[in-house]
Amino acid sequence: MRTPTRRTVLGAALAAAGTGLLAACSSDSMPGMDHASMNHGPTTGATGPSGSSGPSAAPAGYLTPNGPEVAAAEAARNPGPERRIALTATEATLDLGGRTVRSWAYGDRLPGQEVRATLGDTLAVTLANHLPQSTSLHWHGLALRNDMDGVPGVTQSDIRPGGSFEYRFALSHPGTYWFHPHSGVQQDRGLYAPLIVEDPREPLVYDKEWVVVLDDWVDGVDGSTPDAVLAELAKGMGGMDHSGGSGHDMPGMPGMSGTPGTGGSAPSGAAPGRMLMGARSPLLGGDAGDVAYPFHLVNGRLATAPETFAAKPGDRIRIRLINAGGDTAYRVALGGHELTVTHTDGFPVEPATTQALLLGMGERYDVLVTAGDGVFPLTALAEGKNATALAVLRTGGGAAPGAAVRPAELDGRLVTAGQLRAAPGVRLPAKAPDRTVKLELTGGMAKADWAFNGRRYDPAQRHPVAAGERVRLEFRNSTTMWHPVHLHGHSFALPGDGPRKDTAVVLPGATLAVDFDADNPGLWMVHCHNVYHAETGMMTVLGYRA
Repeated sequence: MRTPTRRTVLGAALAAAGTGLLAACSSDSMPGMDHASMNHGPTTGATGPSGSSGPSAAPAGYLTPNGPEVAAAEAARNPGPERRIALTATEATLDLGGRTVRSWAYGDRLPGQEVRATLGDTLAVTLANHLPQSTSLHWHGLALRNDMDGVPGVTQSDIRPGGSFEYRFALSHPGTYWFHPHSGVQQDRGLYAPLIVEDPREPLVYDKEWVVVLDDWVDGVDGSTPDAVLAELAKGMGGMDHSGGSGHDMPGMPGMSGTPGTGGSAPSGAAPGRMLMGARSPLLGGDAGDVAYPFHLVNGRLATAPETFAAKPGDRIRIRLINAGGDTAYRVALGGHELTVTHTDGFPVEPATTQALLLGMGERYDVLVTAGDGVFPLTALAEGKNATALAVLRTGGGAAPGAAVRPAELDGRLVTAGQLRAAPGVRLPAKAPDRTVKLELTGGMAKADWAFNGRRYDPAQRHPVAAGERVRLEFRNSTTMWHPVHLHGHSFALPGDGPRKDTAVVLPGATLAVDFDADNPGLWMVHCHNVYHAETGMMTVLGYRA
């Protein structure tokens, strides 16, 4: 059966919401966009009868994603040896550990096969689209050439079913990254995988490396799909009082007794409702999330059948943590161990010791641990959702921990990004901003009207910046929910010599000002990395002036 497109799925919901067609990052949802007439870039793009390539035409006065300035910036990175990868996005049956689901994935595994390359390499990845929908590939966290950033309607056209596209770019910074589509809510299926860029002069000393990908899972469970979840959320809260806030705390709603619940029961034979009510977290400032996920995974496995990582007592292990979730922050701890934070979002920090970490969607942390002797749970608590994901570190004999284990470290000392300091070699030099871009985070769950500055995403909108400027992004969160905000193509610095990051949590009622140097020309997305908030409008574009 052909999977319905987002436009089909959302039609009834949008009519009920009275908001017109949702603007979204998939150009499938951009009516009137003629992909056949787009300004196509180099012929390293799509192949096949239904593939497409090239960026959309930018408004006058802005650089284009495939312009000479972008090519010059890429040449300055001195692209090195080619690392060639072939990926296929396809429908697949995935084994989560005793539970199989039908989903979409890169091949037949979850997460997709890790891509590992070396600083200075040229990564050449051909993505073949065997899905029933158009797709794309975004390289989360990388400062790469703009026409390879993978945003349909902004930097390229859709990769249509049966088509393919070659992404080719230099790797200019080592670190822990990942990739996923920037098309609709496809990221909340199985379409994600880690990307590790190794440093040939790696200063850290360790014996083993463990890549840990966290995810919240709904696709293929009891008939649910991310598109159906989006359609449910897009209806908002119907005739309820929409005055102020996200509406999560309205009295009389299911789940308000202190245990998170869903907003209603499904008719017989229909997929259950997934709108989450009553999820609360002091760490997140209140509301924890919008979606009641049935499963939470570590490296594609359920807590009842966890992945086991084998090591020896005394081994020094580098753990690379990636939150690939759609709507869930994870609080992570390794039972019986302390974590030494060495990097966040690919950039080194002054080492900091903690017992637990909190990762918003899209964030990454690298930590070092010295393994004890025995069997230890690596637990990821779905913050505010009363659920956990699990993996196991085994260095000796003993019974494996149970699925519901909650190590004491989860409630111990927790270091946040704002408490970290960038390593001296990657700190932004002190400089007053040349330009401030003010982005107010607005909207809520009641009307599903998430946006920046009260304006839902329009791919033709531009917030101007100029090459060479120090730019300050000022995020003011006037909603009652937290948002992990993500900047494409750059890293920004948190205040006070804070860490270099590309994704940062903005708590309800808070203002976060971050600085970056405008050194990568093109058109770059800024958006909430809650995939459902982004898809209902909390995205915008920074554009370099010509």
